[in-house]
Parts: sequence; C-alpha cells; structure tokens
Amino acid sequence: MFDVGASELLMIVIVAVVVIGPKDMPMALRTAGRWIGKMRKMSNHFRSGIDAMVREAELEEMERKWREQNEAIMKASPQLPSMNPSADDMQAPASSAPEGNATVTADVETPKVEEPKQAEFHLPPPPP
Repeated sequence: MFDVGASELLMIVIVAVVVIGPKDMPMALRTAGRWIGKMRKMSNHFRSGIDAMVREAELEEMERKWREQNEAIMKASPQLPSMNPSADDMQAPASSAPEGNATVTADVETPKVEEPKQAEFHLPPPPP
C-alpha cells in the first residue's frame, strides 16, 4: 500500500531511536501500535458498512428481478379457478319446471358428521 521497503524501514527506525531515544522507544511503539489498531478498526468498520450496503443493493436488485419474473409467469400462465366457490357458483341451476306456482325441492341428503367422542376420565373421589 505505502510500498515501504527494507531500507526505508531501517532509516525510519534509526531516526526514531535518535529522536525519541532508546529509553522512551517502548512507550512510543506502544502508542503507535494503539493508533494503528484504531485505524484498522475504523477501516474494517467502514469496509463492513460498505459491504452491507452492497449486499442490500444486490438483494433489492434480486427482489426486483424476482418480482418481474413472477409477474411474467403469472401473465403467461392461464388463470386457475379458485378453490373457494363464490356465491354465483353456489346457486342452483335453473330448472326446466313449468312456470306457475310449482316448487321444486331437491332431496339431497346432507352427510352427517360424527362429533369426536370425549375421553372419559374416572377420577377417584376427593379425600374426606
């Protein structure tokens, strides 16, 4: 990234020892390490935020494509009749009975649904 070679790094170390001194060098290196660590954390946080934004944009793009494909498929396929009959479907067909006061009754037997039997529990009497 910064393209620092071995000779440049050696020159920086020599200048740091002369300017800072060997006595304060550990404290200076520790401080520099903390700064570098903070910079890395900030760059990683920034990078993860950018990655999250890219993922969200890709997800929105995929959802848009899915919606378009879904609409194209729905337009291309024939409409299936609904499973729930409407009120118009439930009306009895017109009979060919003669007009007048004649009424038509249908002898349709409705199926009887048995209710499930409840389990019987035999509990002992309460203590006296």
